[in-house]
Amino acid sequence: MTLDIITPDESRYSGEATAVTVPGIDGSLGILERHAPLITALKKGQVKVTESSGKETTFDIEGGVAEVKDNKVIILAE
Repeated sequence: MTLDIITPDESRYSGEATAVTVPGIDGSLGILERHAPLITALKKGQVKVTESSGKETTFDIEGGVAEVKDNKVIILAE
């Protein structure tokens, strides 16, 4: 799936991922390829990205919104 993590200042990540974990307001949410469409609010925490190569990267966020649609994840983060 395609993942974009965007902040007001910059694009923090843009690329392919096999799994993404986000800090949803009601708890951690895992997103895998071909996930059902979804929009959710995010709280302060870490976004964990697993790339196709198996490499894991984390990004600290202060909150935001995530949208999943058509095998694409867009995270608008603070």
